[in-house]
Amino acid sequence: MKWKDYGRGQKIYQIVMHLFALTGIAITGAWLLYKLGVSNNAGGVDKNNRYLAEYSARPSSDAAEDSAFFDAESHLRLAVLGCFYPYNARLIRDAASRCDDPEALRRMLYAAGMYLHGDSVPTVYETLVKDMERLLAQSGCQRAEGHLIPWMNESNWEKLKDALVRDTAAIRRAAALTGVDARLIAGCTVGEQVRLFQTARKREYLKQHLGPVALTVQSQFSLGVNGIKEPTAIKVERNLRDTASLFYMGEAYAHLLDYPDSLDEPALQELRMARFLNERDHFYSYLYTACILKQTMWQWKRSGYDISNRPDILFTLFNLGFGVSRPHPDPQCGGSIIEVNGRRYTFGLIGNDFFYSGELNREFPIESRLFYEITEPKTAL
Repeated sequence: MKWKDYGRGQKIYQIVMHLFALTGIAITGAWLLYKLGVSNNAGGVDKNNRYLAEYSARPSSDAAEDSAFFDAESHLRLAVLGCFYPYNARLIRDAASRCDDPEALRRMLYAAGMYLHGDSVPTVYETLVKDMERLLAQSGCQRAEGHLIPWMNESNWEKLKDALVRDTAAIRRAAALTGVDARLIAGCTVGEQVRLFQTARKREYLKQHLGPVALTVQSQFSLGVNGIKEPTAIKVERNLRDTASLFYMGEAYAHLLDYPDSLDEPALQELRMARFLNERDHFYSYLYTACILKQTMWQWKRSGYDISNRPDILFTLFNLGFGVSRPHPDPQCGGSIIEVNGRRYTFGLIGNDFFYSGELNREFPIESRLFYEITEPKTAL
C-alpha cells in the first residue's frame, strides 16, 4: 500500500514504529562505539604542567630558620598579588589563616602565579615580586628571638594567657550580656594583672601562693581580678537605672546587675563583695568591667566625642576611673605606670599592646565593632 492509502491511525502507528526502530539503532550504535573505545577521551597534558611540577624542585623549608624567611617571602608575594587582584589575594589570605599552614600559603600563591606567569618575557607581577625579594635579601634584617612586644617576653605572660583561656566562657558571657567586645574586656584584665604582678609587694606572694595559671583576686581597696573599687561598682549599678545619667546604657540593661528583692544594706553589700571575691568564677569581675567600658563610651559619645574605636583610651579610662573621665577633644593614652624589666609602660599602652598583638585571637577575635546594642532585656541573675 502507498502512504496515501493508509488511514490516520495506521499512519500514526507507522510513525511510532519507525521512531522506535531509529531509537534502537542509535542506542545500539552508541553502545558499540563505547565498547570499541571510539568515544574515549584520550585526555592531554596541560600546558602548565611544567610550571606546576617545578614547585617540587624548590628548596625545602623544613628548617625553622628557612621557614621564617619563606614566610616573609610569601607575604611579600601576597602583597604584590593584592596590587593586581585584591579579591584573590584576600581569598588566599583568609584560607591560609584558617588552615594555619605556611606551606599551604606558598602553594596557593604559586598556583595563582601560574596565571600571571610569562612564558618568555617576565610579567609586571613577576618583575615586582623579584624586586621585592631582592630588597628583602639586601635588607640585612636579623631575626630576633622572642616577642616583638618586650613585656610579653616575661614568663608570666604565658601563665596569664593560660588563665585567660580558662576564663574564656566567663568573658564571652559578659560580652554577650552587655554588647561589649570580649577582647576589650580581656585587655582590661591583662593590664590589671600585669600591673599587680609588677608591684613589688605582690611579686613573691603571687609566686608562692597563686600557682601557674591563677588570676589575682583582690579583696581590699579594689575587688576582683580587674581591681574594681566598691564605690565604682555601686556607681555602675546606679548608672544602669539612671536614665538622666550620661553613663546610661539603655533600657535593656537596667536590670543587668539586680540583686534579689528584700535585701537590707548589709546583706546587699555582702552579696556585692561575694560577686567579686569568688576565686573560682570571675564572671562578675568581667561583667562590671564591660559595664564600665560601655558606660564610659556612652558618656563621651553623648558629650560629642566618639571613643568607641579607641581601645587605648578606653583602657586608660577604665584604669583611672569614672572621676577622671572628662570628655574632651584630645584624649591621651596613659594611666598607671607599670615597670617591666626596667622598661616603663602605662596601663593604657599594655592593654592596647594586647588588643592589637594577635595573641589569643582564637579565644577573643578582633571584631569590626567594639560595641553593639542589645534590644532584649538582660539580667545576670
